[in-house]
Formats: sequence, structure tokens, C-alpha cells
Amino acid sequence: MSKGKLKKVFPGGNTCRGFFSYYDHIINPDATRILVIKGGPGVGKSTFMRYIGEKMLELGYDVEFHCCSSDNGSLDGVCIPSIGVALLDGTAPHVVDPKNPGVVDEIIHLGDYWDEEKMVKNKEAVLRSNARVGRLFKIAYYQLAEAKAIKDELDSYYAEAMNMAAINGIIHDIAKDIIEDAYIQFNKKAKDRHLFATAFTPNGQVHYLDTVLDGVKKLYFIAGDAGAIGSQVVGTIAQAMHMHGLDTEVYHCAFEPTAVDLVVVPAMKVAVLKEIPGIDFKLQDVPGLKKIKISYLNQYLDEYIMALYEEEIKCAHERLHSAIGRAISYIAAAKAEHDLMEQYYIPAMDFEAINAKRGEILARILKYAEEFK
Repeated sequence: MSKGKLKKVFPGGNTCRGFFSYYDHIINPDATRILVIKGGPGVGKSTFMRYIGEKMLELGYDVEFHCCSSDNGSLDGVCIPSIGVALLDGTAPHVVDPKNPGVVDEIIHLGDYWDEEKMVKNKEAVLRSNARVGRLFKIAYYQLAEAKAIKDELDSYYAEAMNMAAINGIIHDIAKDIIEDAYIQFNKKAKDRHLFATAFTPNGQVHYLDTVLDGVKKLYFIAGDAGAIGSQVVGTIAQAMHMHGLDTEVYHCAFEPTAVDLVVVPAMKVAVLKEIPGIDFKLQDVPGLKKIKISYLNQYLDEYIMALYEEEIKCAHERLHSAIGRAISYIAAAKAEHDLMEQYYIPAMDFEAINAKRGEILARILKYAEEFK
């Protein structure tokens, strides 16, 4: 049996609006089973989910790893779409509670496997560390809020210089091109799923675009410095696809979570992606991609206006880079403090009992898979 395909995404992000969650889009609420895992830091939630995800991959099932934006090595969730099963980290800042208890959702509480006496001995240290983590994230979000004001200023220069009539033409041509090849059904409601493909993490801005675009055969790439206008192009095309009854996967901007970086139309094996600053990504890294159409936005900028504000634009870019850099440094500091806090939990855990529970859950998931067959 061939191994399944792994997709990596982020269900939440550290953004200019603080922590922003698209957790509701990990899996539909009428799923086969949603297992919500609760417990403190270091109790093994991510390891629990990863183990099951990797086992299902080995058995040939496609699996999604929903990665944690605040900890590069950790998972916030695992989804097995073909059988409608997901495991979710239900702790702060992305608190998840059962919506359909028993029939769909259930809670697995790893706190049942810790030694309370050992935990209580470190109470004061845990409280201090937890407060410190919260404070560091607040500082990071202050930096990102400052960066938003700078980004708004920067976007205003490009907006003034841009020929928007030409941009509307790009939107029209791409949308028309996709729709002409599509089998449109207006008798069903299109589904739109919203997640992140990139995130600001302790290790900087990280992306998993290669896994998200795996399977896409045709890509429309929106190149150019006018980031907000690029997002407008992709977002408008995503809305057009939805209006025409096509299911879409919409991937949002790590910085401004309401803006759109990428839309994938799975049925068409087509995607529209804007240029994303700050990431190391090459189009040739996408496996199986056969056709790329590139639209260059910079050619529609008024050279006189761009020259007039050249110094202001340069300064804004430098200030934006600095503010985002400070934010990432505080996210990294929060991660370091969180790692310290985990050391108070780990010695108190009965990991042998947790592993036994993990085996029990895997057996149940395999049973769900057999029922689907």
C-alpha cells in the first residue's frame, strides 16, 4: 500500500489583529468524529496527534497536519478528511469545546494522567511562567499592530499609483479562464474553507505552500510589490469561484488575516497565488505543476507617483521589516518561556498510560475507516 499524502497548514496565526483562528474550518461539524484533546503544556497533546497522523499516513490515508504558529515543532490538530475524523488541541488560545457532544465530539483529557501532588509543588512557578508567556505574546501583538499602521501607509502609495482598471482586467481574465473550463453546478451550495498556508512563528515567517499546492496542475501567479492589491485580486477571484458553485480552499495572509494570499479550486486542480514577501518559495518546488501564468502588477504603477514617494516607500519598508522582526523576537521569547513551563508538567505525567490511550484511540479511528470502506 502506498503512503498517503501529507498536507501542512496553519489553523491559526499571530497576526496584526492578535491571535486569529480559523479553527472552525479544520473539519465540518457533522464529521464522523472530532476528538478534542485537553491538558497543560508538555503533557503530550501534539505527540498524541502526530503519532496517529503518521500511522494513518503509513496506511495510505491522506492526512492534514494543522501546525502551531507559536511552536514550529508542535501540532494544533490532525485531520483525516476521507473518513471525517479530526483530533484537535482544545486548549488556549484556541479553546475548542464539543458542539455535538457524544454524537460527533468528545473530550480526551490528558490531565487525567498527571500526578497532582507533583503539579501542586510547582504551582507558583507555573503561574509566573504562564503569566510571562501571555505578556510576551501581548508585546508581540503590539509590534504587529504597529506594523499594520506602517503597512497601511505603504499600501496607500501603491494604491495611489496603481491603474485599477487594468487590475480589474486581470481579475476578469483569470476568473473567466477558470470558469470556462469548469463544470458549473448552481444546484448546490459551494463550500469555502479558510486556513493559513504561512505564519509568523518563533523561527520567523514559515510556509507550507509546497504541500498545499501539491496536486495543482495550473497556477496563476500574481507578482508585484503592491501586496494589498495582490490580495484583492486573489480574494475577488475566490469570491467569483464561490459564486459560480465551485468549492474553494482560501488561504489567508499571515499578517492581515482577512486578506487572501491563495485560493485553490480542488475540482479544477487550479490555484491563484499572490507574491508573498518574507518567505523562501520557488514555483518550481511545487510537485506536478504543469502550467504557470504570471501577471505582473508593477507594470501598472504610475512611475511619476512611485518616484515622487520613493524615499517614503523605502522608509516604510524598513520600518515594517523592523516591527515584524521585533514581533517575531517576542514570539520566540514566548516559546522559550513556554518550553520552560513544560518542564514542570513533564515529570508529573504518566506517559505509559497516555500511550495506551493513544493506541485505543487509533484502534477506534481504524474502525471508523473500515466502516467507510
